[in-house]
Amino acid sequence: MDVNRIVSFLPSATELLYEFGVEDKLFGVTHECKYPDDAKLKPRVISSVINSDELTSNEINTVTCTLLRDGKNIFELNEKNLLDANPDLIISQETCEVCAAYTTEVKKALDILPKKPQLYSMNPHNLHEIIQSVTTLGKILQKEKKALEITYSLRQRIHNIQNSKNKKIPKVLAIEWIEPFFTSGHWIPEMIELAGGVNLISKTGEHSRRMDVSEVIDSSPDIIILMPCGFDTARTISEYDSILKNNVSWNSLNAVKNNQVFAVDANSFFSKPSIRTIEGLEILAKIIQPVKFEDLTVSVDSFSNLP
Repeated sequence: MDVNRIVSFLPSATELLYEFGVEDKLFGVTHECKYPDDAKLKPRVISSVINSDELTSNEINTVTCTLLRDGKNIFELNEKNLLDANPDLIISQETCEVCAAYTTEVKKALDILPKKPQLYSMNPHNLHEIIQSVTTLGKILQKEKKALEITYSLRQRIHNIQNSKNKKIPKVLAIEWIEPFFTSGHWIPEMIELAGGVNLISKTGEHSRRMDVSEVIDSSPDIIILMPCGFDTARTISEYDSILKNNVSWNSLNAVKNNQVFAVDANSFFSKPSIRTIEGLEILAKIIQPVKFEDLTVSVDSFSNLP
């Protein structure tokens, strides 16, 4: 089946479509599809009912939990833009109902579209599955050769990191939300292990979950990496300054005392099952093994050591 009109309900899929060079076939995206810049010019078929730019972490968590508890939608479907897009293919996800449009939006889209499109749902929980999604989408788009080029490059970059032997293996705690604390799940624990650390509390493939400060203290991390879902480095630093910087329990941690707390651009490199998670792995390598990977180049403002 030829695919000529695509709608993406998932930012990482949008990024991948641009990598495949089929952006001219992309007729609908979400409010979170901001990379590359051209994606922001595409018609939006999905938007969020939560304005996270105007809310604190705790307020975002409260509103999200209330919506989920009451069975209300976190995302809104723009029916006009969807009908105008008239897609042959809709790409969605099943990894997290909070992070991106989920089954409710897909069902609603199918109900209103007169011509039923092909569906491809991305559901990765580790790096292998992220790379496998490139192969699968390449077949759907009849871009197998390009998919092979992309996956080969990604695997080489992973190999360059995991092939490094770290003499001292620090204990690393990644935190996906600051108020309240949430663990970092899915592909993050694997990335930490590949980058030369021992991941604490969470396990690869698991969903993130709430944790309290006693778990953080008991885990006794050597390095703490703050990666609030959907936040860039600057927003994470702002959250840190307002919530944790003067917290007595937090400041009792050895990682804090030893200046081993880092903020990263989670929205670009960690939160999404995107091929850009491979740069996230490289960022972790620079944090965990700073001497060995001193010359490894990563994006500007992708991480910051918090004083």
